[in-house]
Amino acid sequence: MIGHALRRSAPALRASLRHMSTAEAAKPTGLTLNFCLPHKPIYVDKAVDTVIIPGVAGVYGVTQGHSAVISEMQPGLVKIYHEAGGEPENWFVSAGFALTHPNSVTDITAVEAVKVDDMDPEAVKDTFNQAKSDLAAASDEKERVAAQIQMSTAQVMGQALGLNLSA
Repeated sequence: MIGHALRRSAPALRASLRHMSTAEAAKPTGLTLNFCLPHKPIYVDKAVDTVIIPGVAGVYGVTQGHSAVISEMQPGLVKIYHEAGGEPENWFVSAGFALTHPNSVTDITAVEAVKVDDMDPEAVKDTFNQAKSDLAAASDEKERVAAQIQMSTAQVMGQALGLNLSA
């Protein structure tokens, strides 16, 4: 009885082992990044080592072989490590989504993004101070919420630049 079961399962076992070896051979050799804005792509099919993403549930890193995940992004830094142990390329994103697929492809779609190196610290300070004034002068809930969003976004931008902007 057991011998019969083994003989019947042998073809399935061989097929499974063949599939496993094919899957191993097809394993990705790195992480591929697609990073896009509504009006332009930043990277398409870019081979990178690691990406750090500011998810609303927390900041997390993605490397080759990462499990599939979909994450809403909060304002913060996307850090792209092109090589292991190298310096990151830092991008400030206002919001968006990140999707990591099982085949080691990560898609980042941001509402807006700017390289931290291109950000003007004085403009960030001015934006923060204007939002702070707008918050103090807000006459209704809508104005208050808009000013709070602007202020908190400017604070995160300031942190990316090493500024200490406090309410």
